[in-house]
Amino acid sequence: MSHLVQTMAYQGQTPWHGLGHELPAGQTIDTWAVSAGMNWSIEQTPVRYVTGQDDGMVSIGSFEEQQVLYRSDTKAALSVVSNRYKVVQPREILEFYRDLTEDAGFELETAGVLKGGRKLWALARTGQHALLKGGDQVKGYLLLATACDGTLATTAQFTSVRVVCNNTLAIALERKGQDKAAGIIKVPHSTEFNPEQVKAQLGITVSDWDRFIRQMKQLSNRKVSNAEADNFFQTVLNCTPKTADFSDSDLKAADGSPNSSKAALSNERAYKRVQELYAGAAMGAQLESAQGSAWGLLNAVTEFVDHHRRSRSQDNRLDSAWFGQGALIKQAALEEALALL
Repeated sequence: MSHLVQTMAYQGQTPWHGLGHELPAGQTIDTWAVSAGMNWSIEQTPVRYVTGQDDGMVSIGSFEEQQVLYRSDTKAALSVVSNRYKVVQPREILEFYRDLTEDAGFELETAGVLKGGRKLWALARTGQHALLKGGDQVKGYLLLATACDGTLATTAQFTSVRVVCNNTLAIALERKGQDKAAGIIKVPHSTEFNPEQVKAQLGITVSDWDRFIRQMKQLSNRKVSNAEADNFFQTVLNCTPKTADFSDSDLKAADGSPNSSKAALSNERAYKRVQELYAGAAMGAQLESAQGSAWGLLNAVTEFVDHHRRSRSQDNRLDSAWFGQGALIKQAALEEALALL
C-alpha cells in the first residue's frame, strides 16, 4: 500500500509516527522546502471536456467556473474547485515561519506533504515548556496546515506535546468575553491567506500558555474515582462527533455505510484499551502527575489516538490525529477532563 505521506522532513528526535527524513538543526527555509518535498507550486486550469465522440465529430470544451488544481512538478491532479477558490502554496506554509524562526526563537521541527500534495503542514517548537509533577514535561508548538481538496481550511493552531509519550493535544484556550477560543485560526479558501494577519489574530501570549499549563497542573492534581474514570471514557468514546466507527473506513460495509456490528466491537475494544492505558500501560502512566488523575485520563485517550487506534497505516494515523476524527476525539477528551475541575 502506498503511503499517504508523499514526503516529509524532521529535525531532532524521530517523530511519534516514525515517518520522514532527518535534517540537521538550523536549516534554512529553502532546505526545508526541498527536504520536505514542498518545492513545487499548485497550478490551475479550467475544467475541459470532450464531446461528439459517438458521431466522430470530436470537440473540446471548457467550463470556466471550475478549475482543476494540479502539481507543477508531476502535473498530477489534486482537486476540482470553484474559480473563486484561493490557493495557498506549499512554499507559503514554510514562509509563514521565517520571521518566527529568525526573530522569535521558534524552530521548525517537521514539515511535509500528505495525500500526494492535497494536504500540507509544518510544525515548529515555540520554545515554551513546563514541568508537571514527577518531571512530566510539556512543550508548546505551532502547527500550520492547509489542504486543496476541501477537507481542511488553512489552519494555524497551538499544540502541546507531552514529551514522555509524544502525545499531541491542540491548545484551544477559551477567553472570557470571546466567542472563539484563542490559539486556533481557520482561514477558508474563499478568503486570501494573509500570514501576518493570522499571526496577529492568533494572539497567544505567555499568559495564555501559563493558563493552559495551570489547567493541566490542575488536572494532574485532580484525583478521580473508578466510577468517574469509567464515566469519562464512556462519555468520550460514545459522544464524540462521528466516532461511531473507531477504526476508520475498514469498518464500512460493502455499500459504504457503517457496519454497526463491527463498529460496536471496535468501540468496545477502544474502551477496554483506554482503560488499560489509564491503569498503567500508557507511556508515562506511572508518573506522579498521571496516576489516578484527570491528567492520566486525558493522556490515556491521547495516547490511544496517537499510537494505538486502529489505522491502515501510520500516515493515516497522523492525518486523523492532527486533522480528522482522532483530533475530534482528543478535543472531546480535553473538554470532559476540564469539566472535572
